Amino acid sequence: MTINLKIKPQFLLIWLFHISAIIGITLGYADWFLPKTPLNLMIILIIMLFSYKLIHIKNLIAFLIISLFGFLVEVLGVNYAWFFGKYAYGNNFGYRFLGVPVLIGINWAILSLTSYTIISKYIKNKWVKAGIASLLMLSLDYLMEFTAPRFDFWEFENNTVPLRNYASWFMFAYLFMLLCDFLKVKGSFRTSAHVFGVQFLFFMYFYVYF
Repeated sequence: MTINLKIKPQFLLIWLFHISAIIGITLGYADWFLPKTPLNLMIILIIMLFSYKLIHIKNLIAFLIISLFGFLVEVLGVNYAWFFGKYAYGNNFGYRFLGVPVLIGINWAILSLTSYTIISKYIKNKWVKAGIASLLMLSLDYLMEFTAPRFDFWEFENNTVPLRNYASWFMFAYLFMLLCDFLKVKGSFRTSAHVFGVQFLFFMYFYVYF
């Protein structure tokens, strides 16, 4: 099986964004780079719109449902400590509504669709596919949870991430994967590999660095 990961300009852009952020933050310029997180997410969203084929109706429906549902569960989580535990968002994820960054739902959707597309290339059984894709998402969340307080993204009470956070992440991710399968989402594997891969590398680096 041949996997084509040739770097196109749009992918080169997101790699340059993340690698320059890694270098800049490591050298002590976190205060300059981290507030640019919303810009980075918007660039990824624009790339997803065209390179992932997000504008195709079934892909778009899945994206919108996951974005909305992801935002709503975060609102319940932040304001009522449902699902994930007691936590609050910081300033570097952009403008907040009801205590939740407006971009967080989009982040849920990006991670869900890219994880689903990556795993769909190798696994066809929908139940197994949903489980493995959810674990892939959960692995990135694990890395993000370690870094988030240091980057003023979000922080749990007493700086302790409860197990129910990971259980809830897996549960919602699994539901989102089944939704993608039901709608027969078909996006670009190459785009998914670059978008998910660069974020995984970014947070893995700082997991080791800190």
